[in-house]
Amino acid sequence: MTASTANITQEYGPFFGNDAVHGVSFSGKDVWFAGSNGLNRMDPDTGTVTQHVAVPAHAGTAFDGTHLYQLSDTLIQKIDPATGAVLSTIPAPGKGNDSGMAWAEGSLWIGQYRDCTIYQVDPATGEVLRTIQSDRFVTGVTWVGEELWHGTWQDEQSDLRQIDPATGAVLQRLDMPPGTGISGLESDGADRFFCGGGGSGKVRVVKRP
Repeated sequence: MTASTANITQEYGPFFGNDAVHGVSFSGKDVWFAGSNGLNRMDPDTGTVTQHVAVPAHAGTAFDGTHLYQLSDTLIQKIDPATGAVLSTIPAPGKGNDSGMAWAEGSLWIGQYRDCTIYQVDPATGEVLRTIQSDRFVTGVTWVGEELWHGTWQDEQSDLRQIDPATGAVLQRLDMPPGTGISGLESDGADRFFCGGGGSGKVRVVKRP
């Protein structure tokens, strides 16, 4: 396992009307983040919020290329980003204790905070297909190609870590500066991680090594 200090290259926010940033996702062009006022679309070139969807958005966010998925208490909402309509819901595996969420390989990947667990979930039924154990509280979750990364936030310390999807072993770790938490996580598929900053109300960009 290799460890280094996270390289924060950019910060967005705080955003008007949002006391906190929870889940974060990326559409290929825009960043979507779950804030205290619902879902928000942000232009990463300018940091400007260009769309707001008034749905409960208490934790992780994911995008499958067409639809958004948003954790809300004990449910996962499937949302049409064009209209903001909730098209369907499935049960969340953590029954309200879920944290981050990502889309990869036709599945939702959902973190459960205090159980230090990541679930692979069928997006149509909510069935748990696979369980991966970590050794710290899990916040955001993302895949970059074949790399599985998740955020942690425990004992006032946060880091980004790549783990072996088969064993949960930590392969590399990026330590965030003291007082800088990670509440949500998404990759742009290349060299940027978008990280929700919890109660700071910010979204931060960390360079992927």
